[in-house]
Amino acid sequence: MTSLELLEICSGQSPNASIIWLHGLGADGYDFAPVVEALQPMPHIRFILPHAPAVPVTINGGYIMPAWYDIYGSDIANRQDEAGMRASQSQIEALIAEEKRRGIAANRILLAGFSQGGAIALHTGLRYAEKLAGIMALSTYLPLHEKFPGEHSEQNQHTPVFMAHGSFDDIIPIKTAISSKILLEKLGYDVEWHDYPMPHSLCNEEIADLRDFILRVLPDA
Repeated sequence: MTSLELLEICSGQSPNASIIWLHGLGADGYDFAPVVEALQPMPHIRFILPHAPAVPVTINGGYIMPAWYDIYGSDIANRQDEAGMRASQSQIEALIAEEKRRGIAANRILLAGFSQGGAIALHTGLRYAEKLAGIMALSTYLPLHEKFPGEHSEQNQHTPVFMAHGSFDDIIPIKTAISSKILLEKLGYDVEWHDYPMPHSLCNEEIADLRDFILRVLPDA
């Protein structure tokens, strides 16, 4: 059992797939409940929206807030909280284990996340020891990129990866996301890339593209 508190949304009686969706810095699982509602009907999918633990965040003066890892400064791609990232990886792997215990196979589980949550979705999913259905990484980047080539999972080498970013993002610049995309493609990953004329957020066009991706990798069994 995971120690994370979470919100669970499922419109059907017998789900045969799960999506674990991770929020961004300072938010909680409820932040993406409206997006999940906008994606409905998907009665065969259980949505798991965990709340990150509250921790001091250096870039915000040590203020305690929900975070999947600490952020030391604006150079997010190089000064990274490796210990915090790996701790969150363990917590997300515990959520996957719980879904498996409930009868959902690993290849029917999709990891998704926005910003910090998307970084953890990529970090965890591409290292996971069993094949997953897919990964959705929204307005984010691949953390610990220098260690990734030696740690990635062969089982998820061909897992579909959806990356989306706003061209006006001033929190995580789009060039940071593109660098992550290029690295993944050099390592043989098939990345489905989308960009939209928006800031660090989501838009209706993106939600429509997410719906198409989800139903492609997680059709009703």
